[in-house]
Order: sequence, then C-alpha cells, then structure tokens
Amino acid sequence: MIGAILGDNIGSVYEFEGMKTKDFPLFSPDSEFTDDTILTLAVASALLETEEERRGGDSTGWKDVLIRTMKAFGKQYPDPMGGYGGRFRFWLFTCTEPYNSFGNGSAMRVSPCGFAANSLEEALALAKASAEVTHNHPEGIKGAQAAAGCVYLAKTGHSKEEIRDFVEREFYDLDFTLDEIRETYRFYESCQETVPQSIEAFLESSDFEDALRNTISLGGDADTMGAITGAIASAFYGVPEELKETGRSYLPEDLLKILEAFEAKYESE
Repeated sequence: MIGAILGDNIGSVYEFEGMKTKDFPLFSPDSEFTDDTILTLAVASALLETEEERRGGDSTGWKDVLIRTMKAFGKQYPDPMGGYGGRFRFWLFTCTEPYNSFGNGSAMRVSPCGFAANSLEEALALAKASAEVTHNHPEGIKGAQAAAGCVYLAKTGHSKEEIRDFVEREFYDLDFTLDEIRETYRFYESCQETVPQSIEAFLESSDFEDALRNTISLGGDADTMGAITGAIASAFYGVPEELKETGRSYLPEDLLKILEAFEAKYESE
C-alpha cells in the first residue's frame, strides 16, 4: 500500500502541471500527501477493524464501519493538499447516502481491498462495497474493481499479460499506448478516463519508479493516477526501501501506525 501513498505524494505537485515528460524530480519541497492517502488509509483501517467478522463470513457491518472511518479521517484532515471534491465534501460533513458518482475517488482509495483479499472474488466484492458508500454509479464501481483486481493479481504473482487480459475481459479496452495518447491526454477526474490509463502506465513499466513516471507523464490527475498505478506497481515489483522510507516520512504518526499495522497484517503474508 506504500506504493499508492508514494504515487499520491509524488503526483501531488504535478496535478495541474500538464506534465508531458518522464524526466522530473520525484520529490520536491512541496510534495505532500493528499485526500488520496487519507482515504486509502481510512479503507485500510476499516478492513483491519472488520477482519475478524469478515473472515467469519459476516460482511454486513463492513460498509457501516467504512462510512464511519472515512468520515472520521476526513474530519480529522479536513483540508488536505488539493482538497476533497465538492460532492464528497458534502457527503463527508452532511449525509451518509451515496451520490452516484463515477469520479476516480473510488479507485484512488481502493488498493487496500486488493491487498487484504484472499481471492480475486473477494477483492472485487470488497472493492464494490468500498465504492458504493459514495460512488455507486456503475462506472465508479467498475473503476474501483478494476484497480483492486489488478492489485490482487499483481500481489499473487500473475504476469502482466494475465493482468491485461483480466482488465480487457472484465472492464476496459486497453487498445492504446501511452505514447499514442500522451500529447492529447489532459486532466480528467472520471474512472473511465483515468483508471485504464493508470493501468496501462503500470503495464508499460520496467520497475516501480518507471511506472510512476509513466502515469505522471500523461499530464492528467497526477496524484490520483499515481496512487492507482503506484498500488499496482508496488504489488508487482515491490518498492525500493529508500522510497518506502521517504513515503513514510511524510505521514503523521496516526496515519503511519495504520500503514504499519496494515502492512504487518496483509502485506507480509
């Protein structure tokens, strides 16, 4: 999951820069975690809290815990770098009903579902539930499931060809290359216009860092795409220890403890 946090952090300063090159500093004095990291760790916390019940076959309380956790984390960090989307902010402070969004917020926070799952079916089910509390539009659910499914397949040793086949069979056509779309690609916030591109950035990469450089070089929603690509790439390649330590250094103590607990429970297995 540190890969998602690193992708968010590295992408945070390039979100509105329209970056069109892979040659850029990974970190700058302005690098910071955003809502992507906060909500990813909220999902991780909810998974940890409901572990015993879910493993016992009772997932009925998972959504309620997730709603409570996301609201708690959001209110604890109400003004992250980049800010929350308008409709999510309204949900955060005003109601508990989903708002039929197909924005990429469902995919940016979903990676813990892929890491915690014991099967692809469970990864997809957890991703669906995690999306539905806010992003209950079919495209919002689809984006979350595609991202979580890729994380699960990557962590369980599947090849890039298998991951590509899964995405194209179940979710999106990946009938493009990054070089073909880079010049005209721009800032998008929908799942359908960012999740396939984030997955392709991983598929065309040679290592973890290269995957992040790929996705940020498209000049789009860099922190969110960085979180999606970074999660998949970290599950597939692992993350260099130096980058891990840098990513952790940006987190306050309470968020760092959740990351460490989640990694100890799910990513060391």
